[in-house]
Amino acid sequence: MERHHIFHHGKKEKALSERLGFIAPLKPQMHPNGAGRTKEADGIDGELKRRCKAYYIEHYGTEEQFLEEFYFSASEAEEP
Repeated sequence: MERHHIFHHGKKEKALSERLGFIAPLKPQMHPNGAGRTKEADGIDGELKRRCKAYYIEHYGTEEQFLEEFYFSASEAEEP
């Protein structure tokens, strides 16, 4: 298993992912940054990003606040 930070653009995002629990254990082939990643890795990463964004908005703040704290590309989170 590999530890995947759902949002990982820089130290600030990694630390915030840690603090908020936006971490997922993934098999190496499912890790989006893994050497042996498969095509399914992008879909899983997008789904995790969508779920974490929804959770953040429900429990922590607005969509605008979320976008201030995290880099969130619509293309990264597109439905497969």
